[in-house]
Amino acid sequence: MPGRSPTTDRLPVTGGAAATDRPRAATLAACAAVVLAPLVPGVVHTGTNAAILAVPFEAVALVLLLVVVPWRAARVAVATAFALLVVAATVLAGLDRAFVSTIDRPFRAADDAPQLLAAAGVVRDAAGDAGLVAALVALVAVTVGAVWALAAAALRVGRVAAREGATGRTTRIAAALAAGVWIVGAALGAQLVPGIPLAAADSTGAIAASTAQAATGLRDRAAFARALKSDTLRDAPPDDLFSALAGKDVVIAFVESYGRVAVERSALSTGVDRLLREGGTRLEREGYFAQSAFLTSSTFGGVSWLAHATLQSGVWTDSQQKYDALTASDRMTLSRAFGDEGWQTLGIVPSNDRAWPVGASFYGYDDVLDSRTLGYRGPSFSYARVPDQFTWARFDREVAATDAPLFAEIDLVSSHTPWTPLPRLVPWSALGDGSVFDPQPAQGEAPVVVWQDADRVRDLYGQSIEYSLGATISYLETHDRPDLVVVLLGDHQPSRIVSGTGASHDVPVTIIAKDPEVMARIASWGWDAGLLPSPDAPVWRMDAFRDRFVAAFSGGTAGGSGAAPGAALSPDAPR
Repeated sequence: MPGRSPTTDRLPVTGGAAATDRPRAATLAACAAVVLAPLVPGVVHTGTNAAILAVPFEAVALVLLLVVVPWRAARVAVATAFALLVVAATVLAGLDRAFVSTIDRPFRAADDAPQLLAAAGVVRDAAGDAGLVAALVALVAVTVGAVWALAAAALRVGRVAAREGATGRTTRIAAALAAGVWIVGAALGAQLVPGIPLAAADSTGAIAASTAQAATGLRDRAAFARALKSDTLRDAPPDDLFSALAGKDVVIAFVESYGRVAVERSALSTGVDRLLREGGTRLEREGYFAQSAFLTSSTFGGVSWLAHATLQSGVWTDSQQKYDALTASDRMTLSRAFGDEGWQTLGIVPSNDRAWPVGASFYGYDDVLDSRTLGYRGPSFSYARVPDQFTWARFDREVAATDAPLFAEIDLVSSHTPWTPLPRLVPWSALGDGSVFDPQPAQGEAPVVVWQDADRVRDLYGQSIEYSLGATISYLETHDRPDLVVVLLGDHQPSRIVSGTGASHDVPVTIIAKDPEVMARIASWGWDAGLLPSPDAPVWRMDAFRDRFVAAFSGGTAGGSGAAPGAALSPDAPR
């Protein structure tokens, strides 16, 4: 029959219905993909499936373009651009959601590539090299497959819309009606449910938001560069800094993920609170004093080095780009200032497994000990390559071997996510090279199992903080260092799975010493007595600590208002 293809002529009559149903089903699937895929970024961003009911601008524009574009190559380009836009927007929305849930801010493409590498390192530590490779291969395969499938679906819808006949007319009419609904909905600001607009542009919006964040980041970095040029500590007169700490060994000990949530008098914090109260009582009997408060960290859920740099430099460092600019500058750090005043300086970073040039060039450490040089020969505990108890023991050896007073920053990493498996304290005399810990990892729970249960994750987080703080308290009890001054603090809050929504960026901070004159120097700060800060304890930004610490212990005399010098460690003591 003229006009009928040979293939159609040869189709068996009995298979006609099935043969017709298959392309119809494929067309319906393509239409669904084109309509629903652009809405996925909105679903990811809002966390509600109601966003899938909106009218997507991207789908309407796609169909109208494919109808009017006459050249096949141009239609392929339009379909591919649509697919790339939607998949890129979905990836960005997913990264935003992941960053907000972990470090409490959206993903910034211009700043956060190093954070993605750091996240890959955590996956590798938890699942091994094979697990990391498998995850990356799967991610690439899914992304490429999604672009190809969505582009193919768009081309199919375009072919249907361009056809002559009832099907093509119906598709074009539907697209025109959808365009009208979108325009009216946008003009009226109509919402399906509160916060979910009827006229959606989720994919386009995600790309636009990412671009705007990049522009904001550039302006922010320019302001940061100006802030770096103003540094009162760099120009401070010599021989006056830290005069009140002469002969003291000074330690800044960061406890990984030790956030305010750990001491908030909740079910999660019950064990930590008890440990700090009971441990404070024991340390008081050993002659120690302490005062505590909170600092607002520049980071949340991870990227610990931003907090370390903020505290030491006195400048707010909340992105990798700022960190890179800071560490390339001559900004004075506490460690460099102590070194300039005659202290030996030491960085202990147990999770580093490679050279760290910034330790010398920016922080000014005379020596850096890491997982390769600490002398630890025991097992890793997921991300934590060295248990905190061994780290403290290694620090004690350095103190004993150093004639000059020592300034050290110590990273206590046993409380690093994924918080399992965890080490347990062993007798200090049995530590040796750390092989005493060999059986312990196998006795803990695997991260891939634990992280299927949010309640269990929170429970193990609390246990990890108890271990890190317990190791610190045990060290102070066991090793008598009367000239030791410890600044013990968290680097950031744990991720949202533990902290929950709306948590602050606050972390506990405590100064511990045996010399009551040290406490007299900070009396005017008004901090709480003891290891456990109360909910009403003072809160400072972390970048304020450097200059206040320097002012308190440099020149002048002790005094001021607030807690009495030598306040008892008991958190229930009168304040």
